[in-house]
Amino acid sequence: MTTHKNLLGGPDPTYLPENEEAYRLLGEESATPEKVAADFPTFSLAWAMLADDAFAAERVVESYAYARTGYHRGLDALRRAGWKGHGPIPWEHRPNRGFLRCLAALARAAGAVNETEESERCWTFLKDSSAEAYAELKQ
Repeated sequence: MTTHKNLLGGPDPTYLPENEEAYRLLGEESATPEKVAADFPTFSLAWAMLADDAFAAERVVESYAYARTGYHRGLDALRRAGWKGHGPIPWEHRPNRGFLRCLAALARAAGAVNETEESERCWTFLKDSSAEAYAELKQ
């Protein structure tokens, strides 16, 4: 992975660490997101998958809870990776996608339960963190 110096003086992008074991469970072993979340509770992608599945099944409050869990786990991981509360979280870096997906799922579920302010805040946070993620996930 190459990093580029930010010539505008803003914070450097934050890159979360890989969790190959969790990806392997989801992929090669076809483990359920429930299993992966239980085995790796800090792995935001599993929480994002749970949030998406619950939302698709019209279990909006459940989706909100899963998304919020993954969002907070992701914030903790970002802080451990040096994030100071703002700055780029690149979508193209695979480990960042779980957090960004949780952020979008939280925005979507918050809107569905009439938490308009939270929904708007989360969509803005997503757009500010990764324009690519926002374009991909705000549908």
